[in-house]
Amino acid sequence: MLPDNSRLIFSAQQIQQAMDELAAKMNPVLQNTKPLVLCVMQGGLIFSGQLIPRLDCLLEIDYIHATRYNNGIIGSDIRWKAEPAASLVGRTILILDDILDEGLTLKAIQQYCQEQGAKQIFSAVLLHKKHKRGDASINADFVALEVEDSYVFGFGMDYEGLYRQLDAIYALDTPA
Repeated sequence: MLPDNSRLIFSAQQIQQAMDELAAKMNPVLQNTKPLVLCVMQGGLIFSGQLIPRLDCLLEIDYIHATRYNNGIIGSDIRWKAEPAASLVGRTILILDDILDEGLTLKAIQQYCQEQGAKQIFSAVLLHKKHKRGDASINADFVALEVEDSYVFGFGMDYEGLYRQLDAIYALDTPA
């Protein structure tokens, strides 16, 4: 089922443990903020669906759909596919996404939230990719796991539109 040139990076058990630790860091910060949680589609869906039940605060859930990959393996310009239905004015926003790679998508979503009048913006990602590309000043407030500079898929992240449903994370050794 997996591409021949793939290898396991994080097992399902490692991901679940990292999610527990992430929620433990986030809960004290989010207490009494009643955030509007924005799941970044599509990659952030699995991460959001498993992290949100671990959060111990009142919250509202919505989504935003901005993509640079569009089921491909090379990023391009950001394409906006959907904006949140809920008002962001005066709200604490929690952006949940699958991976922080070069930071362009996260930066664009943060700017969008500011322009819409958000009071406070937090971000959490499942993976932070370690490399020297992109804007080093763009960071997530909360990171579950750090990953090497490889193309990764599984747990919400796709490879050519497939494999998002996997409960573990894999890397491609070389492009297929």
